[in-house]
Amino acid sequence: MFVQTVALKDVKCYAFHGFYPEEQLTGNHFLTTIEVTFSPSTETEDLQKTVNYEVLNSIILAEMKATQKLLETVVKNMMDKVLNAYPFVLTASVGIRKLHPPMLGEVGHSFVELSYTKP
Repeated sequence: MFVQTVALKDVKCYAFHGFYPEEQLTGNHFLTTIEVTFSPSTETEDLQKTVNYEVLNSIILAEMKATQKLLETVVKNMMDKVLNAYPFVLTASVGIRKLHPPMLGEVGHSFVELSYTKP
C-alpha cells in the first residue's frame, strides 16, 4: 500500500490568541503546520481525489483569525475542519508554534500539537 503525504509547514500568521487579555490586545507571530497522510488515488491529476493544500491554508487562515484563549482550542478546530473536508485521511497532525511567548527568559517558541490516526 502506498501512503501519500500532503503538508503545509510553518505558515506564518499574526494573531491574537492568548490566555491573558494583554496577549489578545497585542497579538503575536505564530507558525502553523498541518500534515496529512492518505492512500493515493490512481487518478493523480484529479484534485478531488487528493488533499488540496490551498484548502489547508484556508483552514489555517480562518482559525488564526478567530481569537481563542488556548492554542489547544485552535488546533482542535483546525483538526475538525481537516477531517470534515477529507474523511479519507489516515493520519493528520496540526501544530502551532507561538514565537517568543511573553514570559520570563528567552523562549524561542511554545508549541501545541494534536495528532489523529484513523481507527
